[in-house]
Amino acid sequence: MTSIPVAPAARREQAARAAVEHGLLGPDQPVVGLLDVAGIRAAAAGLRAAFDEVVAPGTPVLHAFAVKAAALVPVLRLLADEGLGCEVASPGELALARAAGVTPDRIVLDSPAKTVAELREALTLGIAVNADNPQELDRLDALVGHGTPPAAPLGLRVNPQVGGGSIGALSTATATSKFGVALLDPGARAWVVRAFTERPWLTRLHAHVGSQGCPLELMAAGIRAAYELAEEINRTVGRQQIDTLDIGGGLPVNFASDEITPGHREYAQLLRGTVPGLFDGRYGLVTEFGRSLIAKSGLVLARVEYTKSAGGRPIAVTHAGAQLATRTVFAPDAWPLRVTAYDAQGRPKAEGDGGPVLQDVAGPCCFAGDLVASGRSLPELAAGDLVGLLDTGAYYFSNHFAYNSLPRPGIYGFDATGADGEVRFATVREPQTVDEIVAESGAKHALGLSRLR
Repeated sequence: MTSIPVAPAARREQAARAAVEHGLLGPDQPVVGLLDVAGIRAAAAGLRAAFDEVVAPGTPVLHAFAVKAAALVPVLRLLADEGLGCEVASPGELALARAAGVTPDRIVLDSPAKTVAELREALTLGIAVNADNPQELDRLDALVGHGTPPAAPLGLRVNPQVGGGSIGALSTATATSKFGVALLDPGARAWVVRAFTERPWLTRLHAHVGSQGCPLELMAAGIRAAYELAEEINRTVGRQQIDTLDIGGGLPVNFASDEITPGHREYAQLLRGTVPGLFDGRYGLVTEFGRSLIAKSGLVLARVEYTKSAGGRPIAVTHAGAQLATRTVFAPDAWPLRVTAYDAQGRPKAEGDGGPVLQDVAGPCCFAGDLVASGRSLPELAAGDLVGLLDTGAYYFSNHFAYNSLPRPGIYGFDATGADGEVRFATVREPQTVDEIVAESGAKHALGLSRLR
């Protein structure tokens, strides 16, 4: 039986109904996360195709998924099966990548606070490392020593200081960003050139400019600055010492509709026009996209436990709030989410005779600001209905905020592309139990403080 094309919105609706039918959520499991496997596969294929169009034939390209965006082993394994590696920024993320079967040659370690032990492990395993600052480069000097070149590709992260986007907390290329060597600071560029001249084993240059809220032109300007620096370094040393440019990720996501804009192809084409030498085959490429690969494929479904009214405003109290949608709750203007209404069977809820109703969609956390939507126009919600938080595939499932010791929900991947119309589910992460919450909160040490005198 062959598959037939099914639009993302239709797959989402099928999955919501099927999740209820399969008992993945209900009174005893009032919130669940769903991942559209077909959407993730399509995003990975689109990324590969976008850069295949612009690079010279034979150019080595590694697309390393930013693990922080979805730190879930089955997701990393799915992306690995689609040809992607992993970009990691902690020992935990490295362990997840390795548990997913990602080989060391397809892993890149980036972090502004790597310990000596982390660096030593990466060198031993042959994992690529981008040093963040001069002190870290000193540590690598001590670990690498002289003589045999390290098995791991080593690079240096620079901050081209081209400016920030609309979300200051996520802008990585501002004048005072904590990341990388600030290229425009007095003496910094000369120091970088000298650092490469003195270290023939330093063969990569890394710059990550974008993130949510950053325009593509700003991102491309940062990559151009890194490319021009690489050209200067190679001219100075008289050979192609820098052989790979790590251009980071940071492609923003449209959270206003199902449209995928901007896309990886749009960005790759802009880069080709802005930095044509980047793609002529002299440099290998590494990318580190995260949110743009998986955000659109995520759906949170949460049960409406109660409805009420305050000050004339209807309020639906649900089981999805700050513990999942942390950024949305604390910075709603920067991180608004689309919300859709379903009935108790997971079917799209029809509007009543009076049309949509302005209402608040609240979460379960015990503070007043725990709202995922305020004054949102929706079919009037009732107890037992479901709300869907769209575009939540990145950062919402694996970056749980343990406020009120609320459990992490179960996460399930789904496939709704079969010709038979059946929706198939696979477990990504089981729901956290109360016993697990108690255990990780120090239960076995319950008497420890009482025994201190």
